[in-house]
Amino acid sequence: MLDADLNRALWTLVNSEFTDFRARPAWAASDLSWGLFGNAESTLGVLGDVAGLDVVELGCGTAYVSAWLSRRGARPVGVDLTPAQLATARRCQEEFGISFPLVEADAVDVPLPDDSFDLAVSEYGACVWCDPTGWIPEAARLLRPGGRLVFLTNSVQAMLCVPAEGGHASERLLRPQRGTSRLQWPGGGVEFHPSHGEWIRVLRTSGFVVEALHELYATDAAQTHEYYDIATPEWAGQWPVEDLWTARLAS
Repeated sequence: MLDADLNRALWTLVNSEFTDFRARPAWAASDLSWGLFGNAESTLGVLGDVAGLDVVELGCGTAYVSAWLSRRGARPVGVDLTPAQLATARRCQEEFGISFPLVEADAVDVPLPDDSFDLAVSEYGACVWCDPTGWIPEAARLLRPGGRLVFLTNSVQAMLCVPAEGGHASERLLRPQRGTSRLQWPGGGVEFHPSHGEWIRVLRTSGFVVEALHELYATDAAQTHEYYDIATPEWAGQWPVEDLWTARLAS
């Protein structure tokens, strides 16, 4: 079975177990929270002023990020591989009265024109579930010269410390960094977790200049996530649990 098929099947299940009923509060939130422990965009400020920008969200899921962007004056387009996720997004659009295009497609092959967007965003979307040698060049194709790419993924440290069977990250390395950028969890989907050096190489090859890498820790008030058990707040208070990258396409 192809990686995309495995991941579509997984996210159909996750939608029924978690993301469908969590979509409404995510859409209703006044601030965008990044990652497992709710690091606020109002504090990080990685997206900046999005008013008037054309934005593509790659691996949008239930599209709460695109909804937040739309409320701030952006013109988002959500792209996702899983019909169940897009169905939830459409229901939320109707409930909240926020309308923007939703496209069912793999982020490595998006049926949208070249040079169409000012900003590409992926929050635990394409950046985890697609091969970066495929989706990053596709993001570059979709962006106008000088456009920005912002994406959030699991940290390298966390991925090296999570047990093979899943569960909370350990306080010791459990897998080698070399040669393990593609991970398939037992009974789960296929994820991609390159090293920092590999991320930089792929970004530069695709024409991006890295602006920043924000390493995210658990916030002071963080609780263990209700669904994803990759790390406890105690672990994520000592080591970064997520990497939030920003890059700009050369003009």
